[in-house]
Amino acid sequence: MSYIKGEDRTQITLFADCLEEQIVQDNPVRAVEAFVMALDVAELGFTKAQPAGIGRYPYDPRDLLKLYIYGYLNSIRSSRKLEAEAGRNIELMWLLCKLKPDFKTIADFRRDNKDALVNVFRRFNAMCKDWGLYSETLIAIDGSKFRANNSKKNNLNPKKIQRHLEYLNQQIEDYMASLDQADETESKLTVPDVEEIKRRIAEYQKRKQNYEIMLDEMQAQGIEEISTTDPDARMMSVNNNGLDVCYNVQTAVDAKHSLVVDCDVINNPTDYGQLNIMGKRARRVMGLKNRRLKVLADKGYHSTNDLIECEKSKLTAYVAKQRHSSQNDAEFQLGNFKFDATENVYHCPAGQTLYPSGTPRTINNVEYQDYKNNRACRTCEQKERCTKNKKGRTISRNCNQELLDKIERRTKNNKKLYRQRQMIVEHPFGTVKRQWGFYYFLTRGLQSVKTEASLIVVRQLPFPYKSINTSNYISV
Repeated sequence: MSYIKGEDRTQITLFADCLEEQIVQDNPVRAVEAFVMALDVAELGFTKAQPAGIGRYPYDPRDLLKLYIYGYLNSIRSSRKLEAEAGRNIELMWLLCKLKPDFKTIADFRRDNKDALVNVFRRFNAMCKDWGLYSETLIAIDGSKFRANNSKKNNLNPKKIQRHLEYLNQQIEDYMASLDQADETESKLTVPDVEEIKRRIAEYQKRKQNYEIMLDEMQAQGIEEISTTDPDARMMSVNNNGLDVCYNVQTAVDAKHSLVVDCDVINNPTDYGQLNIMGKRARRVMGLKNRRLKVLADKGYHSTNDLIECEKSKLTAYVAKQRHSSQNDAEFQLGNFKFDATENVYHCPAGQTLYPSGTPRTINNVEYQDYKNNRACRTCEQKERCTKNKKGRTISRNCNQELLDKIERRTKNNKKLYRQRQMIVEHPFGTVKRQWGFYYFLTRGLQSVKTEASLIVVRQLPFPYKSINTSNYISV
């Protein structure tokens, strides 16, 4: 018995292998080829879409775009790795017709075509819409933290800077004291000489000056932190209250095939205020005009002003209500106080009536009306169970509470629909992070990160290509 053996490396063949024959018809690179060749790169805004009449010939933007889409399709994002793959990967040889751009050319292409690469994602969405891959009736919105190209060490806040300044001041004082004792310790080899001490003092003073400049910048801009490597990145809570320097990636995902309809990147740690923004972006991509769109989101998106805007934008929101813990007795929780819209009063569990007090007050751009009855509370036998306030219980009612109650009832009455949220929107994030390995960004700066996020999402390209039985070029 012998083993299966390959061909002799020194064997000369009369007819060389054809690249076309080595790429099967359902290979994803054919989807990349068809999609890119259908694009008008000049209209999308790519640089060098029209070659100049003089100088060295440039690479066709289509070829570099193919390289990037293929790279993200196969979890290869580094420009140096893409350069290496172009010279040894038979799929890339077929895709680029054996072109081998160097890493600097590859990196510059992404840097110089940020807006154009985002426009490619828009064209991909248009293709999915034309092929009927969107339900155009139900989407889910969610955000996830992706690590930025900035370490926690290089993220500073005023408290952290003050600690560094105190340390540097102490070091400078210690070295200044060492200068006075330089003659006495000159014979000890472990003690630095005068020149070394002066050099270190100058170094510490320079670092101290840089920290003071950062403090002034934060005060001038009204910010609480600064990242030295990627100024747009922010410290965020991730992985069960852990902390890391991240960006917050927002996605709107259609329910039909869990395809990402639109995505955006923000440097705000919370999702607050993004529901209406992402919902309207999804409506625009789908081309919906007079039709309403159902939107599912978790409690992080529960914002009064946002929900008001959703109703105006024909977005039917299903959002979980935020629950706040209370130390009151269970019988005297807020939910047990009944509001009488006709009389505009609250009835408490002890049988007392709370009346509106004063004019509405504004908190975070939301108006609240206070309801209380201090006279009744002072003589109430249940006061200790109800509140610790000496004057009595006060209930602050959102002036748009009627709308919030309507959305809460809508969400509770459609639990089966709302349970789909996790399957629709969280599954793509799990695929991107766990399976594809894209849990961090290579680029720096908010605009560059948005471009990279668009390239990550375009990785969905093989799915519609295989879903539609066609061998023709894609019509965008």
